[in-house]
Amino acid sequence: MNGLLPLVEQVSLTGWVSLIVFLRVAAAVSVMPALGEQMISTRIRLVVALLLTVALTPVVTSTFVVPEPSLRVFFRALATETLSGLFLGMILRTFMLAIQTAGAIAAQSTSLSQLLGQSGLDPLPAVGNILALAALALLMVTGFHVKAAAFLILSYEILPALAFPNPADVAEAGSARIAKCFALAFTLAAPFVVLSVLYNLTLGVINKAMPQLMVAFVGAPVITFGAIAFLLVSAPLMLTVWLQALDGFLATPFR
Repeated sequence: MNGLLPLVEQVSLTGWVSLIVFLRVAAAVSVMPALGEQMISTRIRLVVALLLTVALTPVVTSTFVVPEPSLRVFFRALATETLSGLFLGMILRTFMLAIQTAGAIAAQSTSLSQLLGQSGLDPLPAVGNILALAALALLMVTGFHVKAAAFLILSYEILPALAFPNPADVAEAGSARIAKCFALAFTLAAPFVVLSVLYNLTLGVINKAMPQLMVAFVGAPVITFGAIAFLLVSAPLMLTVWLQALDGFLATPFR
């Protein structure tokens, strides 16, 4: 009977560490792209969080000193690890905001903002929905679950376990990430903005040369067809640039 005590203690210690890791992983998974989408069932997201916890626990155990199990430590872990996980997940979520914003800019520039605009869970234009769904599919095809696990392991060096994130560092990192997010969005949508400028300049020249011609009736089908054709050609490049930006961030976060 006494020989079982070390085994019971080891199992209890492993379960305690797994609980601390789970708090951060579950919070991050609930808001991160692909794994935390609203279209995915809550039960599936819970299973994903549990599987990631099982994979991460043996790796991250050596990165922090495991305190003795107690109610006080549990509440501290509940606060600190949940905040850290939500921050990490929301930082990754900004990349989805970038691709959605790029789709919205492209749609507004080419008069496609009202085409099937309410077809998804989020009120996005059709171009934004197409790019967002394609980005999610691309993420999962390229092994985002493995990249997310590596990112969460690395996060313990940036945000130590059982410690509240520094508000100043969080604010600085968050504002910098949002700025880069909008810069990336405009970069992705820049070809559509250029196309819109050329289209409007052309209509202005035609209207100046032929005032009697109703250029709006002639130009509307042209810009619609041109934007859809341009999206067909440019979407692979846009998604490639977006994925490279995300992979670069996952490799060297907050640098």
